[in-house]
Amino acid sequence: MTTTVLVVDDQPLIRQAVVALVQAEPDLRVVGEAADGLEALERARELRPDVVLMDIRMPRLDGIETTRRICADPELGAVRVLILTTFEDDENVATALRAGASGFVGKGTDPDALVEAIRTVHSGEALLSPAATRLLIERYLRAAPTDVAPRAPMPELGQLTEREREVLVLVARGRSNAQIADALVISPHTAKTHVNRIMAKLHAHDRAQLVVVAYEHGLVRPGVD
Repeated sequence: MTTTVLVVDDQPLIRQAVVALVQAEPDLRVVGEAADGLEALERARELRPDVVLMDIRMPRLDGIETTRRICADPELGAVRVLILTTFEDDENVATALRAGASGFVGKGTDPDALVEAIRTVHSGEALLSPAATRLLIERYLRAAPTDVAPRAPMPELGQLTEREREVLVLVARGRSNAQIADALVISPHTAKTHVNRIMAKLHAHDRAQLVVVAYEHGLVRPGVD
């Protein structure tokens, strides 16, 4: 099955390089390009890509607000957003995840890692690995404590069963389905089922979103395992 991709970046050279890279993969297909956030919104609504590769700093509308609007649009519920950024310099990663992004990857990353990131995000998993997502989110939560002040209570958390809350905490701690299964003495299939039900109840796109929810609402604290 082919994964369709929309490439969004205001720098033509970067955009062209990414397009060429993605098009070289037999299971990936670029269906469109955009040079700013407003154009990206139009193209996303027109093309309904599986994955949007989203730059953050762009004219007219930045990548975070564009991501927020895409993820808030019910008609684009199947679209996943993968942020293109630089980990060391960009302190907007946690904000982008809260806006609905499914993951993030550095512009200087290895080409093979970028195309694999597209596949990973499209599959509904957290980008790269649960542990990598957890560590990066912890880093930005520590770096911007005022930006991640305790949020208002989330009613949907009350819909979770006791077992589902246990699974949510383990997801936020970077555990894979197999590791969750071992910890709770259940099968990997059952662990995956719990994760999927939690995502449905919390209206989360993927595991990365579950990590954000768990940290924001105090179920897990940075640096505490």
